[in-house]
Amino acid sequence: MKKLIFRKFYLDIVTFFVASLLIVGLIVWTIQAVNYFDFVTEDGHGLKIYFFYSVLNFPKIIHRILPFIFFISIFYTILKYEFKNEIFIFWVNGVSKINFINKLIVFSFIFVFFQIILGSYISPLSKLEARNFIKNSNVDFFTSLIKEGKFINVTDGLTIFIDRKENDGSFKNIFLEETNKKNSKMIYANKGILIDDEFQKTLKLFDGRVINFEKSKINLFDFDQINFSLKDLNSKTITVPKIQEIDTKILLSCFLDIENNKFQQFKCDENLIKETKRELFIRLYKPIFIPLIVLFSCFLTLYSKNEKNYKTKVNLIFLMIFFLLVYSEVSVRYSVTSINFTIMYLLIPMIIFIIGYSLFYRLVKNV
Repeated sequence: MKKLIFRKFYLDIVTFFVASLLIVGLIVWTIQAVNYFDFVTEDGHGLKIYFFYSVLNFPKIIHRILPFIFFISIFYTILKYEFKNEIFIFWVNGVSKINFINKLIVFSFIFVFFQIILGSYISPLSKLEARNFIKNSNVDFFTSLIKEGKFINVTDGLTIFIDRKENDGSFKNIFLEETNKKNSKMIYANKGILIDDEFQKTLKLFDGRVINFEKSKINLFDFDQINFSLKDLNSKTITVPKIQEIDTKILLSCFLDIENNKFQQFKCDENLIKETKRELFIRLYKPIFIPLIVLFSCFLTLYSKNEKNYKTKVNLIFLMIFFLLVYSEVSVRYSVTSINFTIMYLLIPMIIFIIGYSLFYRLVKNV
């Protein structure tokens, strides 16, 4: 009977957790997706790149909101059982409150494990894949970026200016500057026509002049017509992976001072050690706060809904857990500032757990 009771209780938590996680995750994802639309309106990427980049950032959102959603799920489920008098089924069937909290703490390690997998493997991999989509894309919507009387320099190594656009779709007084490490080129044209179809993406220029700067030499020539290809232009969007996108094994190798050349875009040096250490704490240690959420949520079972100050106690427990979550976010930022802060960051959750569990045990040992 006890197994059936706990099975139903776990199922209620998981059902509410999954539904809430998806709903809140989709809301946050939608808000971020609107911000990511700058890839189209400002950086000139196509809608395909925008879509895949947005979708691949969804695991990151889930990873960030999971502890809070788990807190709401278990808090809500315990309160629901209390108000429906279903919590008494546990006590009537011989389940002590210590046994109740122990089983829930063990149950919470499923979410700890899931959070570690999500944070150390799934989320970095999806973010890196999203970065690669940007890196390997060209400026599909470059044509939509061209505006009258405005310098456009969203593409790598190219600045373009169009004086005005005629009614027939052509452009007047066009200036382009193309630069790289070795040389630069400036083009002026009296007229231009944009050709953008499935076969080519070209700016056809008429009646102009080209000035080439190569080292100390200057070459100048006039033209009646030239074609300037827009097919392989690269965006200025940052394509170098951030440390949050690097594989956990590589970060561990960096932190443990193991030589690793598997990821050429990530160079492990002293300047990155602190950031690497912080990222590893976020991925591998921060989930330890999930059992703490369970521990303090179980304090709700110490009080009855019939007590006069029941709502006050519920609110206090809610605020206590909420501040615990805030602490988990804030403390990790300072965890690598010094060795003392690192030790404190590692020990404080354990100390809080021991104090909280001891207090709970003292309050229910005679029940």
